[in-house]
Amino acid sequence: MKYFWNIIFTILLFSCNNNLSDKKLTKQSQPKQYLTVLGTAQDGGYPHIGCQKICCANYYNGTNKRKSVVSLGLVDLENNQKWLFDATPDMHTQLAELEKNHLKNKKVIDGVFLTHAHIGHYTGLMYFGREALGKKNINIFAMPKMKKYLTKNGPWSQLISLENIKLQPLQHDSIIILNNKLTVTPFFVPHRDEFSETVGYKIKGSKKSALFIPDIDKWQKWKRNIIDEVKKVDYAFVDATFLNQKEVKRAMTEVPHPFIEETIKLFQNQTFTTKNKVIFIHFNHTNPVLQENSEVRTEIEKLGFRFASEGQNYGL
Repeated sequence: MKYFWNIIFTILLFSCNNNLSDKKLTKQSQPKQYLTVLGTAQDGGYPHIGCQKICCANYYNGTNKRKSVVSLGLVDLENNQKWLFDATPDMHTQLAELEKNHLKNKKVIDGVFLTHAHIGHYTGLMYFGREALGKKNINIFAMPKMKKYLTKNGPWSQLISLENIKLQPLQHDSIIILNNKLTVTPFFVPHRDEFSETVGYKIKGSKKSALFIPDIDKWQKWKRNIIDEVKKVDYAFVDATFLNQKEVKRAMTEVPHPFIEETIKLFQNQTFTTKNKVIFIHFNHTNPVLQENSEVRTEIEKLGFRFASEGQNYGL
């Protein structure tokens, strides 16, 4: 009997040591280049202005946490560089998050890639101005119409004239080489282009790649096949603003987006591996999947799909 318990103790000790080794190995093998989720909410954020519904009341009563507007950070620990995808109204805290928990270098940011001129995706540029940071020559990567919009309209034009920001031109499907490990490629997507064109991005590291498409009207309107594009990458952060048509009373023609239910149906015959590459992001405050413990989110995850959450990292 004593011999039996000695064996059990040895097995347990060995298992514990293995677990410790796994944790050390995970820490040691942390990727040198990775994406980090800095925000998941739609342009208006969460809680949302003017919202008296239970979804926002749950924030004020302490049930749910605040959610920042959609943004990804791109971190390269090896080359001591970091970039931001979209300049959101929450950019001041998102930049602080990057510096505190990921990388502090001599620059507040090495560059910002803009997707389009809707309020949640570029208005954070205001923090680079004389009223706030007031630094010089922060690289802002922008498509031609976006660049023209910023140049011709205040207060953004003042950022340029005071040299707070330095516009770096982008072109559709033209690869931007950040360094020997990372590239970024913008591509057109159909969306409400009142002031600028809209792009998504392909972000490629030495081992893995990702799509970032926070806004698009409908997958069927895109000249590319979203299923084929997802299969080409390891992660696909895609527009999940609304769960379905019943969610809001506004006319969807005013704010067209692919419903999560539509995306699920589109991928229903694909493998679990393909579905698992899809990472939903850009949630409206009314969308129940914004709440990480929601029943509908859990059911969708069982199908293989994933949801972005602030603080998640994805190795490249």
